[in-house]
Amino acid sequence: MPPKTIETEALERMADSIERVEERPAGKARPGASMAVPGEVRHLDTLQLATVSAAFRDWAGKSPRRDVRASRLRVLLTYLLLRWTGAKLGEVLALDDRRDLDLEAGVARLGKEGGRSGREVRLPEPAVREIADALSDPGLDPFRGEIMRLDPAHIRRKLYERAEEAGLPHEALNPSVLRRSRAIELLRADVPLTIVQATLGQSSSDLTASLVEFSEEDTRRIMARTLEREARRTSSARNAFFGKIAAVRPGDIQAEVDIATLGGMRIFSVVTTRSIEDLGLRPGTPVTAEIKAPLVALVKSGEPYPASIENRLPGRVEEVRAGRVISEVTACLTDGTRMVSLITTESAKRLALANGDAVQVLFSAFAVVLKVD
Repeated sequence: MPPKTIETEALERMADSIERVEERPAGKARPGASMAVPGEVRHLDTLQLATVSAAFRDWAGKSPRRDVRASRLRVLLTYLLLRWTGAKLGEVLALDDRRDLDLEAGVARLGKEGGRSGREVRLPEPAVREIADALSDPGLDPFRGEIMRLDPAHIRRKLYERAEEAGLPHEALNPSVLRRSRAIELLRADVPLTIVQATLGQSSSDLTASLVEFSEEDTRRIMARTLEREARRTSSARNAFFGKIAAVRPGDIQAEVDIATLGGMRIFSVVTTRSIEDLGLRPGTPVTAEIKAPLVALVKSGEPYPASIENRLPGRVEEVRAGRVISEVTACLTDGTRMVSLITTESAKRLALANGDAVQVLFSAFAVVLKVD
């Protein structure tokens, strides 16, 4: 979505932050958001999967040798397809990257071996971009058509290694865990069970589940909506963080909510205790934290700032747009999130911020809007 003009966004000030939590109307509760997973079901949550994905990216990009880089990219691509399709390892290893990956349509075609018709699985837009970027590496040219034709034992070893790099036990990551984790993600996003089963290539053995049927058009529409939400969470949205609640510290009237973000940061928000109850906010709940640009302050690194500010995040100035009255300053945080601050042009002149300057991005816990998808 194109950014608003400086003057328009400047009007969205404190009046917009009075109600800091977007409450869901009565009767619109999402059952998936509160779905409990039995303790014996081994899976990874979205934040853990993001950490593992980052470990794979770092590992794949480290080698200066072209042949080693190509080998690692093949493993990375296999991991990305396992992570986002929920497919079995054998299905991914059987993929023909020229025939079965339609990145323009954003789909992977699975289960076509043995003359079967197979199924199409839609991929989130950020995953499509990452897969396309990896496939564009010229080092993969000799392997076209069989990029994913790898030894299953080799893939399992690399999963174990990346799990340990991500701070997880090596047994916490294997193809079955990725398949299970994707299913749980989709169920928590309120994708109907029968559609999740179709996505994973399962035939329903549950009579109740089989009574609910969805047409191909229904399936495409529901998955498109779900993937759009996922894309918003994993793309570089401005002034927004997706994560899960790490802790809730209730008070008499208000409560402090501690959010662990996908990028490994901690964001603090203050909401009413009623909102905690109405939205069912508790540790583990996925949320999006948003901050209005007029409520974001910037100071150069090393300069003093109020100790009462709960949220202090390091970054670097990426762009300064000066208007006659209001200036817009964009800073890029260490996790790639872009934070926009709207300040008066006179204040911008006093701060003398320039591209590349190290800054602290500051905002109060009272300025953080929590949204539950």
